[in-house]
Amino acid sequence: MYKLLIVDDEALVREAIKEQMDWNRLGFECVGDCEDGLEALEFVKRETPDVVLTDIGMPFMDGLELTRELAANYPDVKVIILTGYDDFDFAQQALKLQAVDYILKPITAAELEAVVTKLASELDASKRHAHDHEKLKKQLMESLPLLKERFLERLITSPMTERQIKESFEAFGLDWTGSHLIALAADVDKWEWEAENERPTSLFDRELVRFGLHNIAQEFAGDLESAATFRDRENRVVAVLCGDGEQTLNEAAAKLAEDVRDAAKAYLPIKLSIGIGRACRLADNAPQAHRTAVSALEYRYVIGADAIIALSDMESRDRPELLSAVSWDAELISKLKTGAPQEMEEWVRRLFAVFREHVFPAHVCAIYLQRLVLTMMHTLYEMNDDGARAFGESTDPVAELSRLGSLDESEAWMQAACARAVAAIRSKREDQTLGQVAKAIDYVKRHYMDPELSLRTVCQHVSMSGSYFSSIFKQHNGKSFVEFVTHERMEKAKELLSLTSMKSYEVAYAVGYSDPHYFSGAFKKHFGETPMDYRNKTIPGKA
Repeated sequence: MYKLLIVDDEALVREAIKEQMDWNRLGFECVGDCEDGLEALEFVKRETPDVVLTDIGMPFMDGLELTRELAANYPDVKVIILTGYDDFDFAQQALKLQAVDYILKPITAAELEAVVTKLASELDASKRHAHDHEKLKKQLMESLPLLKERFLERLITSPMTERQIKESFEAFGLDWTGSHLIALAADVDKWEWEAENERPTSLFDRELVRFGLHNIAQEFAGDLESAATFRDRENRVVAVLCGDGEQTLNEAAAKLAEDVRDAAKAYLPIKLSIGIGRACRLADNAPQAHRTAVSALEYRYVIGADAIIALSDMESRDRPELLSAVSWDAELISKLKTGAPQEMEEWVRRLFAVFREHVFPAHVCAIYLQRLVLTMMHTLYEMNDDGARAFGESTDPVAELSRLGSLDESEAWMQAACARAVAAIRSKREDQTLGQVAKAIDYVKRHYMDPELSLRTVCQHVSMSGSYFSSIFKQHNGKSFVEFVTHERMEKAKELLSLTSMKSYEVAYAVGYSDPHYFSGAFKKHFGETPMDYRNKTIPGKA
């Protein structure tokens, strides 16, 4: 129901309008009538009607003056001018003063009803619009905390102009005046529950704990002058601090991180790590604050869980040149082919000790480990092994390795994979060893007279490494390769000395020695006598 005030200096006109119209049916309540503009203005101050139906010609204050006052001081009050003045200038002035209608007397009840019905529709529409506006405003206020979080996330993850930052700060009531920004990123390392039956069984349980962590961070950040918190897209709790002076910001961030971690450990069943990034200029480099905080957090892969990690501390550490990937690859291949489990185990320990000692970032460790796994797979394939025994059927070892959350887990996985790979290679080689040794023996028997015969030439012939060949050769023959070659040459030299008239130096050349003196010494060492003593002893008539 809309309130209506009638203003006319003629009492009969006022009464007629009140009595002849069914105002309630039209949605109006006639709350009063006044005989001039001044009286009407005082009434409006007390009652604030929605509509004023006024004549123009009145004493003290005419209708146009009243309309002007209402437009200036009560712009929401609608004015209908009902007058006997058929004057275009009056009508023009009324419309300029935003009167909703200008009606000439005399007017019938039906005509007036049409005017006020139209006005009621306009008032209804305006009321609905105002209601919708208030509803949207209320929803906006309810959503303001979430919108503020989304803005903060955008601020430190996407480029924004200085103007956009300023306007958003005003909209969200962020009175930050500092020139620099620093971010902290907190994430759960481990869910710890007092008893197994208290472990959460649904996503809701974990979300409840993360909500608690965010509340803790929000509470401590709220004590600071220019700070705010939100959860990023990876469900990490992020706190941002604004201020002047990098040292001051670093100290405040470290204090906030300690407070949040201690409170979280006291009230929540979790272990968490917090990464502290670098202080960056708010106006042009805010996203770097978040990136560096996340980078700091990634060091927990190497350092371990339940840590506060400042990127500045990590970057200030003395680090050697990056590991030589080629040398580690070569050493891995050698250990695999040698097939010594203890050596392989020690190699893995040494590799991870380097990662820990120099605190390489997580992504650097991942790059090296993925490369080494690929090297291991390639070595297995080269040796006609499909890798199933080392990594399992239908398994992607690189993807499996990338899912591990800490350096300790990666080391355990790598130890197991390398041990299985060594076992697979050793098993594969056991069937090939005897043939390769026999091939090497045959080669020695056919080339013993070649002075260039050596471990290297034989290994090339049988396609084996020197260390591995030497190991399996002695294992299967009871002699080292050098001992075996010497034995073969000495036995052939005995034969030549006994059955031919070849001189000692000729025998030396015939059995592969280019230095007769060396041959003579080797012969004596082997048999306990010189070649001439042996010939004189074995040939009849020589003594």
